[in-house]
Amino acid sequence: MSGKLVLVGTPIGNLSDFSPRAIEALSQADFIAAEDTRVTMKLLNHFGIKKPLVSYYEHNKTERGPVLCKRMENGETCALVTDAGMPAISDPGELLVKQCAERGIPVTVVPGPSAVVTALAVSGLPTGRFTFEGFLSVNKKNRRKHLEEIRDERRTMVFYEAPHKLAATLADLLAVLGNRRIALVRELTKIHEEVIRTTLAEAAERYADGSARGEFVLVVEGAEKKDEPKSEEDAVALARSYLAEGLSASEAAKRAASETGRKKGEIYRELIRSAE
Repeated sequence: MSGKLVLVGTPIGNLSDFSPRAIEALSQADFIAAEDTRVTMKLLNHFGIKKPLVSYYEHNKTERGPVLCKRMENGETCALVTDAGMPAISDPGELLVKQCAERGIPVTVVPGPSAVVTALAVSGLPTGRFTFEGFLSVNKKNRRKHLEEIRDERRTMVFYEAPHKLAATLADLLAVLGNRRIALVRELTKIHEEVIRTTLAEAAERYADGSARGEFVLVVEGAEKKDEPKSEEDAVALARSYLAEGLSASEAAKRAASETGRKKGEIYRELIRSAE
């Protein structure tokens, strides 16, 4: 009889956010796979749960995954947790879910706190459509490339960032995306929780000295909608309206070009042609 994998969301700061169903899931599992067994042990001790722990993290996930899958295929239930939040979201558990799916091992989930949507909810920025960009690369070249790819993204963007990298990240966000609104959400659900709603320019200046403390979620405003380029026909029609107001063909073409993004020469030639 096949076992299963149960993804269990854990608190991102406040232990009171751990749900009764999550406690039940960990209590009923045969073993728990944890990103950091020391962190998870504190959680288990707090709720009086005694279960075997197996480490599963970024640097052992490739070889550890098949071992866990074999145990589940033999009938055991594995509960997967991360240090904080939902496993498999910007987390090595993503690979284990994939391996279970490929082997036909059932995967269920016990929802829990998520820093992404929690930060988005308090950001004050549009929440109808958003994109989660995770952690940006430590490598400056790769970080810039990532940001260049999303320069024109119109949805609200959410990033995770560590305090020691915040100054460089904010500087690059400002350089590539321009001065947009941003909410810096720090230490979510903890005693020193803070939401700073400001602009990228002000945020970059505020943290330029490397004074940031605590884990951050950055919620950045999407790009403004660009006006669709006007057709040549639209531009010529606009120029004709300026002709009717008494402007010369040259001035009418120049003004229409500046307002539509079309070339002055094209508009002028069409005005002259149609007047012949």
